[in-house]
Amino acid sequence: MRVKPLCLFAGLLAAGLALAAPQEAAIPPAPATAPLPTSDQPSAPPAAVTTAPGAPDGAPVLTRADAEAWLDGFFPYALAAGDIAGAVVVVVKDGEVLLQKGYGHADIAKGTPVDPAATLFRPGSVSKLFTWTAVMQLVEQGKLDLDADVNQYLDFEIPARDGTPLTLRQAMTHTTGFEEQVRALITADVDEVTPLGVALKHWVPERIHVPGATPAYSNYATALAGYIVERVSGESFDDYVERHIFQPLGMAHSSFRQPLPAPLLAAMSAGYAQASDGEAKPYEFISLAPAGSLAATGSDMGRFMIAHLQDGAFGDARILSADTARQMHATGQASVGPLNRMMLGFYETSVNGHRAISHGGDTQWFHSDLQLFLDDGIGLFVSMNSAGRDGATGHIRYALSRGFADRYLPGPPAATAGVPEADAKAHAQQLAGTYTSSRRPDSNFLSLANMIGPVKVAANDDGTISVAMATTAGGAPKRWREVAPYVWQDTASTDRLAADVVDGEVLRFSMEPYAPIMVFERVAAWRGVAMPLLVASLVVLLLTVVAWPVSALVRRYYGAPYRLTGTDARAHRLVRIAALLVLLAMGAALALVVGMLSKLEMTSPDTDGLIIAMRLFATVVLPLGAAVAVWNAWQALRGRRRVLAKLWAVVLALACLFVLWIGVTHHVIGFGANY
Repeated sequence: MRVKPLCLFAGLLAAGLALAAPQEAAIPPAPATAPLPTSDQPSAPPAAVTTAPGAPDGAPVLTRADAEAWLDGFFPYALAAGDIAGAVVVVVKDGEVLLQKGYGHADIAKGTPVDPAATLFRPGSVSKLFTWTAVMQLVEQGKLDLDADVNQYLDFEIPARDGTPLTLRQAMTHTTGFEEQVRALITADVDEVTPLGVALKHWVPERIHVPGATPAYSNYATALAGYIVERVSGESFDDYVERHIFQPLGMAHSSFRQPLPAPLLAAMSAGYAQASDGEAKPYEFISLAPAGSLAATGSDMGRFMIAHLQDGAFGDARILSADTARQMHATGQASVGPLNRMMLGFYETSVNGHRAISHGGDTQWFHSDLQLFLDDGIGLFVSMNSAGRDGATGHIRYALSRGFADRYLPGPPAATAGVPEADAKAHAQQLAGTYTSSRRPDSNFLSLANMIGPVKVAANDDGTISVAMATTAGGAPKRWREVAPYVWQDTASTDRLAADVVDGEVLRFSMEPYAPIMVFERVAAWRGVAMPLLVASLVVLLLTVVAWPVSALVRRYYGAPYRLTGTDARAHRLVRIAALLVLLAMGAALALVVGMLSKLEMTSPDTDGLIIAMRLFATVVLPLGAAVAVWNAWQALRGRRRVLAKLWAVVLALACLFVLWIGVTHHVIGFGANY
């Protein structure tokens, strides 16, 4: 899974639920003190670098010896610099495992090294590729139709959007239109894991986008496809994958089961926030299991890569027909302009002129990536067992896949004709503004995250643009230069950014590597200032609350009387109480959202009671607080208070009304804990 726990967010939920998408990174050479790698294979002796016939600029041939030497120069220091405990990497080529190797530790306390053939990792949303493979098996058998209404396969109903039903093709290309669903996605308590059907029926997310037109990554849609596999096959999802994928491929050390069977659990790598703290985290349980509950060894993942690179075949076994596999790999759903597309379950990640598909995955502690270079017969899988520091896992994945491609699969530089300087500056100004991710919660209180973390695009003086959330490994914003009308390229890589423009207005944009799974839609200018206005409103409320005891102490110190009487005095006292309650209500909502974005355990069902209480409190307090503030302002304007007192009463009323509007439009007001 990619901002994502479970490809979960990355990005996101705008910038708030960050999609842990790869970022460009420079990995410095390993120092002499870097930890030695561990492996179940003896290290290959140093070998002279050979070059492939016809390879540009003497590019080395991908051999086991060269790959091992390159990876040994990359991983030890990358893990140490990123504060990551361990990793596994697998390279396959021409139907065979070329190299599989472990680095660092699977268990720090026990000193257990990573063994690529025995140590299980959590590939996160890479799990989805098994779900999509299962779907295509049933399509091949004529039991499923990618373009049929999924309701014919379900025992509950998914509402149509604008008369358009949900289809499996939409699910596989993440164009169902579903908003983000977060509740109970990952938990450390096995008792909180609910059966797949129950989890799906608990709450159906709203379809906030036009189906088939807007990519918006969805764990819910993938889990729904897994449930359809259960119902159509007559087997549980776990049983189906074991019988029809794992067993034919000989993947004896892989399972979607929760809890993990004891023999596999004994070989499971621990997960860590950071290697330096040494604290092993509990096993992560996924209620929407088909979206991300797989545990597997690197060796087993190599078998899966070989099967897809060989159009469904592995030795004498076959999990897909060649035609079905090619359909899965080559049927693309366009995103924006010429950017990489979403295939049937895979992201398109073509690089250096080489056709490539991939999928990434993130839980809280494990971070993985799988790349297939289809025409070259090469696959690359990596998984790390720590979150690391400062987004290190995303930077490492990006540097690994891009460095691997640049070394072994180079190509001619992309044409960068550019556009006239005046046009570039004009187009940059058109694109500049505030956007929100298509992958977002929308119909529930967690939509506050969209306001907290909007996506900002800035036009630079030299005609380039910068996107605040797209940064280098050093944290600096990437700079994108226009290479064709409304198509930009990162000045330090081949990643592209493109915009959809209608009548001279930019409606949305996307950028690689996010392009296959989400776009960024322009928000109205007034929505762009909603967060500053909310902050200003909360400051007004806070000052009003603080002034209450301060003014009382000042009066006592100087022996000054409280001069208001009658209705004015009553309004003045009540509005201070109202300000305190409104501040508490909105503060609690914001604190809960920020807490849930930073600590996924807070999305557990155990938090439902707290969420319901918060929303009920806001439902009572926000309207009453606004009413009291308006009444107080009316009394102040009619009475004989000083001008500043009248002005502050009006400002306070406006602040309470704006907080009420935020509470209504972002669904803080209401009942329930679905999100």
